[in-house]
Amino acid sequence: MKLFAGVEGKARIAGLFILGAMAARIFGDSVVRAALVVPGNGRETARNIGDYPWLYRAGEASDVAMLCAMIVATALLYALFAPVARHLARVAAMAALTGIAALAASGLATMTPPVLLDGAPHPGISLTEVHSLVQLSLALGQAMQGVARIFIGLYLLLIGLLAFRSGRLPKVVGIGLALGGLLQMTVRSVALIAPELANATVIQADILALLAEGIFALGLLLFWRSRPFPGPPTMDS
Repeated sequence: MKLFAGVEGKARIAGLFILGAMAARIFGDSVVRAALVVPGNGRETARNIGDYPWLYRAGEASDVAMLCAMIVATALLYALFAPVARHLARVAAMAALTGIAALAASGLATMTPPVLLDGAPHPGISLTEVHSLVQLSLALGQAMQGVARIFIGLYLLLIGLLAFRSGRLPKVVGIGLALGGLLQMTVRSVALIAPELANATVIQADILALLAEGIFALGLLLFWRSRPFPGPPTMDS
């Protein structure tokens, strides 16, 4: 198990958990919900979920796995980069945990449709109203996920800066992660204020941030350098 021993091993484990979280997110968003959720049509979405409840629940399970992997990766990255700038690493970890909490809240909203559809129609709630509630719960989940991605973007920006400063990864990896996080945070923030202006670029910004995160994870796996950090940490760093 020397491959996962010491600081280098900790970096490799962090990279594996980041890649695992990315894979779980891609499965939940791009495979499950892309196949079953029809935007703006609660009736068709409800029909798809009713036909393939096991697939929808597999997407829910992947969301939980993603959150668990993100928590582990956050803890490991804090341990790796705290010697560079402890306060900055602490702020980055807090931003990540806030984003993870918001993603968990959005996950609760996306778990609502199977509950609504189980045994529908319910007393006092017509089937049409159930379909409307399914659409509403998914829209609420998307809105909460947008807020979560702002905090995740901030986290990627700060971790990118720490990676750049550490000297233990190629500087281009840190720059790319910081730019990807900044882009995601900016576009998602604009989407809150003027959704008609930003919605067209939200997906592109998320994809670029995801690619930057993937390159960063590969950097942790393959290019982490065993050498002293540049300069001793100070009380204000």
